[in-house]
Amino acid sequence: MSRCLARKQTQLLDSVWVWYAGSGAFAHCSGLVCWSNMNDLVLCCGFIWKPNDFLCTFSLPKTFKLARSHNSKLRILQISSAQSLGGGERHLADLANGLAGRGHDVYVALRPNSPLIKELASLANENISTLPLRNSLDATSAQALSRLVRRKRIQLVHAHMARDYPLAAYATRTNPDSTLIITRHVLFPLSRLHRITLLRAARIIAVSSAVAARIKADAIVPAEKISVVLNGIDTARFSQARARFNRREFLESWQLPADSLLVGTVGELTPLKGQEEILRAASQLLKQLPQAHFIIAGVDHSQKKQHLKRLEGLIKELNLSAHVSLVGWLDDLAELYCALDVFVSASHTESFGLAIAEAMASGAAVVATETEGATELLRQGETGRLVPIENVGALAESILLLLRDKEQRARLGAAAQQAAAANFSLERMIAETEAIYRPEVQED
Repeated sequence: MSRCLARKQTQLLDSVWVWYAGSGAFAHCSGLVCWSNMNDLVLCCGFIWKPNDFLCTFSLPKTFKLARSHNSKLRILQISSAQSLGGGERHLADLANGLAGRGHDVYVALRPNSPLIKELASLANENISTLPLRNSLDATSAQALSRLVRRKRIQLVHAHMARDYPLAAYATRTNPDSTLIITRHVLFPLSRLHRITLLRAARIIAVSSAVAARIKADAIVPAEKISVVLNGIDTARFSQARARFNRREFLESWQLPADSLLVGTVGELTPLKGQEEILRAASQLLKQLPQAHFIIAGVDHSQKKQHLKRLEGLIKELNLSAHVSLVGWLDDLAELYCALDVFVSASHTESFGLAIAEAMASGAAVVATETEGATELLRQGETGRLVPIENVGALAESILLLLRDKEQRARLGAAAQQAAAANFSLERMIAETEAIYRPEVQED
């Protein structure tokens, strides 16, 4: 007979039926034993018991509660004050849509006119709230978040940007039944305010081992609170795009010669993404392969578009106008990845490298600088080629080597596609995040 290990005997109950409306389960406490029906687990006197098991001598009534089963619905609020759509925002949209697809009640708090709104196809309009979310000290938004958490009976508040952490922490502090989860998407150091906020988080999710190592090195929170959940992408969508891709039609639609060799990059137009190094490498490479054409996809989100102007000026200075296309935002990146003979990431820093993962899933041969994220995603010479950061000569040499070797491009691309399917699927990311959520849910 399994018995509770509680040492102090307290008042026994005559006969109590405990009804849990959330799942239709009930437990019966007859004064000596407790048992449950349906599919819920029962937590009695600090121990979890399987459905229909004999439980224990009921000696501590106040500790009795029903715990959620592994297929029960969670109420989750995702928060992001982002004003542009980058890797972190794509992560949030995929996570929210995926969790909703698993049957959870998912709510999102965003800024008005957030680009994320149109990405949340699986969420009902009434589950999307817009708030100012101006900065870390926006008391009005913090109070609004607190009311939203209370009104929707949110169990998990998940914040994705540093300036949102204090607002999310306030919302959970004023609603003790909710729990704060934080994701760190970047390697940048945190301010003192944000470091204090991390202390309130039940769990901190890092999108790569590099990010986790940075958090651990800062010694802000106990290491056991930190979990790595690699970013996920819709690998099937990219592999399907490869299967139906028609190169001749692509080249014709872009008005490029049939013998073109295409090199491309995807990312926000900013000095940290290394587009300037790519242009300088192009200038060297074109002397030996004049049929090469470079495609730079991305948007400059700065107010004065200074980096875009700098790149446009450099293209003219290096006489690259006939060989470089600055294409801005593209809705169908999968087709671009499939068209590229070589995908290039010349970033100076990268916490994960979502574009690298997408290019890999598309079967493209990848050349990347040795950032923290790229070295975690790629295996040198097996799934891609790695070069030193800001080394234009090494970048040009690696791109040239692959453009001249079709067999090596095919080998690297095939291996990269297999690695992406095995390690970067959306399903894995969502399942691992859900597994982090469940132990943190507080349920009466």
